[in-house]
Amino acid sequence: MDKINIAQKLSLFKDHWNPRIVGELNGQHVKLAKFQGEFVWHKHDNEDELFFVLEGKFKMEFRDKTVEVCKGEFLIVPKGMEHRPTAENEVSIMLFEPATTLNTGDGAKSNLTKENLEWI
Repeated sequence: MDKINIAQKLSLFKDHWNPRIVGELNGQHVKLAKFQGEFVWHKHDNEDELFFVLEGKFKMEFRDKTVEVCKGEFLIVPKGMEHRPTAENEVSIMLFEPATTLNTGDGAKSNLTKENLEWI
């Protein structure tokens, strides 16, 4: 049982839209990621996702509304709901989601799809 220093882990990478795994519990991965720009529209038919903002802010776009999520806030996207995260400036995120969750969801894969995530 080692503690995790989030700032130290975030300092290990600079790229966007490439989550890293920092922990696992009860079949869930705890991931860190940096976002900037627009992601792809996608959904997860069988998995909820929790996005917790560590630094910065981002917008989660849904087909019928947009929700801004700021530092210290989190948003849970229910399974089956189409969404697209966007960030004008870089944002650091902690994600909680089932270990089986593919970042681009259940649809067609894109150049942003990450199938084998790195543990840091």
